[in-house]
Amino acid sequence: MTGYVHPEFLVETEWLEQNLANPDVVVLDCTTHLIPNPAVTYDVVPGLKEFEAGHIKGAQFCDVSRDVSDTSHKFRFMRQPPDAFAAAMRKFGINDGTKIVTYSTTSAQWASRVWWLLREFGYDNTAVLNGGWQKWSKEGRPSETGAGTPRAPGNFSAKTPRNLMADKEAVLAAVGNGQICTLNALAEAQHKATGGNTYGRPGRIAGSVNVPAAHLIDPATNAFLPPDALRKKFDAVGAMDREVIVYCGGGIAATADALILTMLGHTRVKVYDASMSEWAKDDALPMEVG
Repeated sequence: MTGYVHPEFLVETEWLEQNLANPDVVVLDCTTHLIPNPAVTYDVVPGLKEFEAGHIKGAQFCDVSRDVSDTSHKFRFMRQPPDAFAAAMRKFGINDGTKIVTYSTTSAQWASRVWWLLREFGYDNTAVLNGGWQKWSKEGRPSETGAGTPRAPGNFSAKTPRNLMADKEAVLAAVGNGQICTLNALAEAQHKATGGNTYGRPGRIAGSVNVPAAHLIDPATNAFLPPDALRKKFDAVGAMDREVIVYCGGGIAATADALILTMLGHTRVKVYDASMSEWAKDDALPMEVG
């Protein structure tokens, strides 16, 4: 963890195994699948089936698309009101003071999304499991099958939002503003409009730069790259010394970039919650390709 200003937002598999029996630690499996569907860009499939086939011992399943998203909103995965989010956390037996560890069996972005939401609602005693299920299972650490073991309801309370989510107006105001780095966490092909899923018009928000969330991960271990390598990626696009608004397709991958920027010590990071799901569908909003 040397090289991070805030290493506490990432935990290693060894630490978690040592703390699995601690009643003040709650583990959430946030696995979600996005299945390409040209009619709606993608279908959202919660990873409950995979959870029941195998998960970290004592973990509970968090359906990111329903438990911690505003299901009444026209865009998917939008931030809930504080009271709804707090109710979801209490359902998992989370108290004020509980150490929350999030992970996924797919991309780390699902774990970082829940981490970012907790941070948005003023809760910092939470961390993403470095390497996720892939690293945990490869190392043969304690796991189990079936439904998660329910806990007694907790007393978690969401605080006043920290305003870590940007809206369309804030992003539009950032276009052409050299003091703000608008950062795309989608794949390079999507950024350049040469391939991949689109959310309406292909391409990127005008003036934005690209650090794909997938490039933050070591493919051999599924853990995040070393801090110095990560810092170089963000330095290369001018993100470390400017205010940052991170976006992606629907505010999920963006949180992986936001997690690392925060751990590296960046204090002015926001996530465009609706991201390209909103921007690409509005012809009045400026986009670029190439």
